Amino acid sequence: MKEQFLFGKRNYMFLLAGLASIAIGLILMTGGGSEDPQVFNPEIFNTRRITIAPLFILLGFALQIIAIMSRPRN
Repeated sequence: MKEQFLFGKRNYMFLLAGLASIAIGLILMTGGGSEDPQVFNPEIFNTRRITIAPLFILLGFALQIIAIMSRPRN
């Protein structure tokens, strides 16, 4: 009897792409802190941290859902 994987190659590629997208989003969110807690650093509210990084994370979660829900090709 030949064992088959639960997902196909295409599904695993979507899973890896989703994980990479989530990782990129988390990396883009890092930084912007201040060395001195008494000094405010406005760099924490730049476009990269509040717009681009969350979009990468949402894209990653969408790719994960697509990978899980799509049927493997035969």
